[in-house]
Amino acid sequence: MVSVANRIYIHPDYAANFEERFRNRAHLVDGMPGFISNKVLRPTKSGDPYVVLTLWESREDFKNWVNSEEFQKGHSRSGTLPKEAFTEPSHLEIHEVFLDTEREHADAV
Repeated sequence: MVSVANRIYIHPDYAANFEERFRNRAHLVDGMPGFISNKVLRPTKSGDPYVVLTLWESREDFKNWVNSEEFQKGHSRSGTLPKEAFTEPSHLEIHEVFLDTEREHADAV
């Protein structure tokens, strides 16, 4: 399993628009092979980024999503934010999950 964290720096004036965009997202990623979950984390400190965290069965599954028509459709939807909404470039991090206590707990039940 891999986690993909996209750190997105949003100007405070656009935070509500950013959050609304995710509330009304196309949900195209949800049906992709290997997709597990999507979480959008709101910063608690001014200047910190939002984190869009997705979990995937494999890195290959994530790559297939990024190269899919669904990805293009989901990221080209109307209502995108203007350039000035972003205070810094986003930063993508991919990690392998070597421990998942949520899954360990589910397996034990």
